[in-house]
Amino acid sequence: MNLYEYQGKEIFRKFQIPVPDGYVVSSPSEVKSYTSPVVVKSQVLIGGRGKSGGIKFAKDQATLGNAVKELLGSKVRGLTVSKLLIEQMLDIRKEFYLSITLNRTERKPMLIASVAGGVEIESVPETEIFRKSIDPIVGYSDFIGRQLTKFMKFDAQLAKQLRAILPKLYQVFEKYDCELVEINPLVLNGDGKLIAADSKVIIDSDSLYRHQEFPKEDPERTPLELEAQSKGYSFVELEGVIGVIANGAGLTMATLDALLLHKGKPRNFLDLGGTDSTDIVVEAFDLVLKANPKVILVNIFGGVTKCDTVAAGIVEAKKKYGIKQQLVVRLSGVRETEGREILKQNGIVAFSEMMPAVEKVVSFAGGA
Repeated sequence: MNLYEYQGKEIFRKFQIPVPDGYVVSSPSEVKSYTSPVVVKSQVLIGGRGKSGGIKFAKDQATLGNAVKELLGSKVRGLTVSKLLIEQMLDIRKEFYLSITLNRTERKPMLIASVAGGVEIESVPETEIFRKSIDPIVGYSDFIGRQLTKFMKFDAQLAKQLRAILPKLYQVFEKYDCELVEINPLVLNGDGKLIAADSKVIIDSDSLYRHQEFPKEDPERTPLELEAQSKGYSFVELEGVIGVIANGAGLTMATLDALLLHKGKPRNFLDLGGTDSTDIVVEAFDLVLKANPKVILVNIFGGVTKCDTVAAGIVEAKKKYGIKQQLVVRLSGVRETEGREILKQNGIVAFSEMMPAVEKVVSFAGGA
């Protein structure tokens, strides 16, 4: 679960990690009187807000009011802005990158830092990045902080500040079951102070029962995505016309890629998962049909999910919902012969390979 910037900074304040003074508004009437230059930040769960027009600066009351009115209700890369964070404008002298993330290979937290902040860490040369795994049994130690400040070539004053922030950042990572706690940029201001100018906090969704203070529903999800989530499906609405049902996140992503390669536009991502239940297949069709696609592609590689079970579910869904859209099916794997025979008896042809099925559904979508 991703937290908004203001939520991450509220956590930082609790752990005494320096952040700018600020407050959140959801309507122009909540804006306080101007006292000093401020930055107005759209609260959306996406990066690159500044380049997308989601951040504005104000040096007087009129500019502040206009910025708030302009940003509230606007869209930043497709996401509607319903909240704004209004913060003091920082006198930025230098920007750094600092984060603790989960190293899935080593199964340990990893500290990542760089003197190149304010940009995506993926774009920074490896020679400029400090990486250090942290033993979860031992936890953070000041020895790691000394290694980092040496790598960053900080003077004694800056080193002392950074080494005060690091254990607090690790405490946040542990306490909130985080997958990522990131400060980008960590700013050095004109007074020589290190301040977290931004926050990115991602909490493991499976741990939310331990964190009742956070809403369980993602406000960025559509009503249909929330319905699918409540039923246990991985489902994402997209902007195309081809409904997609596949089993396994990897195969579902590969299906979307194949559609795009053939100039097809997917309407959704739906991972059926591993199942041997016709009811789950039927319910998956219910969700996809609610997205109102022009055509539907079912791409199944049978393993845990049996092809004949899926075929029976497709037939049942077609009868139950009176599906009018063209159906294109690919069945391969366990009990594929039986599955294709079930579909054939009900007037549905199933492909054995993915690409012919993709080409066929794209041709149907173009003619729809």
